[in-house]
Amino acid sequence: MTYVDGFVLAVPTTNKDVYRKHAEAAAVVFKEHGALKLVECWGDDVPEGEVTSFPLAVKCQADETVCFSWIIWPSRQVRDEGMKKVMADPRMQPESNPGAEMPFDGQRMIYGGFEMIVDR
Repeated sequence: MTYVDGFVLAVPTTNKDVYRKHAEAAAVVFKEHGALKLVECWGDDVPEGEVTSFPLAVKCQADETVCFSWIIWPSRQVRDEGMKKVMADPRMQPESNPGAEMPFDGQRMIYGGFEMIVDR
């Protein structure tokens, strides 16, 4: 059954182009290791709530933009195997590939894996 990894994060607004390039390079790696699709979305209409919201969840600062992304995998098993390969891939390691540095604060990223139950 199709499996989805979802992510919400805050990216410094001035890093939009750097983030896009980072995401495009990462998409190649994810797809080589089994992902079907990687989607990155730049916040355009993301209101800050009083109790809950995307900006509150990632502690978005005034000079940051909320990004919402997801990766579609054929199954959780493919995701689990693929994610191990992605994390071990030298192209994703800042030590061996300076362009792999994340252009955002990964400690404030929210992520999780989800079993798809409706797809119309």
